[in-house]
Amino acid sequence: MNNFVQVGVIGLGKFGLEFGRQLAAQGVNVLGIDNREANIKEARHVFTQVYKASATQKEALLQMGMGDLSHVLVSVGDSIAASAMISMYLKELGVPVVWVKAINQDHAKLLKKIGVDDVFMPERMAARQLANRITIPGFIDYFPFNEEIVVKEIKINSWAGRSLRELNLTNKYRIQVIAVKKNQAKDYVLVPQADEKLAVDDLLVVIGEINSLAQIEP
Repeated sequence: MNNFVQVGVIGLGKFGLEFGRQLAAQGVNVLGIDNREANIKEARHVFTQVYKASATQKEALLQMGMGDLSHVLVSVGDSIAASAMISMYLKELGVPVVWVKAINQDHAKLLKKIGVDDVFMPERMAARQLANRITIPGFIDYFPFNEEIVVKEIKINSWAGRSLRELNLTNKYRIQVIAVKKNQAKDYVLVPQADEKLAVDDLLVVIGEINSLAQIEP
């Protein structure tokens, strides 16, 4: 990871701390802000730099260098007003990418109007992902920018003996195959050959809209 990438985290509760921990483990410089001593103490061993301060003051954000960062995550608990104010200040300071944790749909709408780049609700995302493991066999993950687009693993049965070119999944269903694992093989092969014949129990990793994936019978 490029050591010149610098990410800010405002709000060092469980989510903010774990987010910073994952980035730091990949060599990213992480700057954290929180006004609670207990959170500061724990983050100090993980983050590149930590400030104990209120992030609801634009001047404070400026002095702590938040305007110089490429990405900032705002995760300040249940205060809609605080997260909205902080997000607005970050955009005014010129932060290119601002992510914000929302607590409900109305909060998310407000943040979008402010100009936040990505709004997410971790609990909702986790619950929906778990439910989809039951309702969408082979479900792997969501496409980051649209919850109606998913990555899914499918096992070949009726498509055996046909090639991806013959199946023409992209034009018929707007589904893209991103990897294949041949029966008995150890690893997946990325970007499989279009003319290679599929066999029973081969596995395909595909990306597409939930409704489109529900139409196929592989």
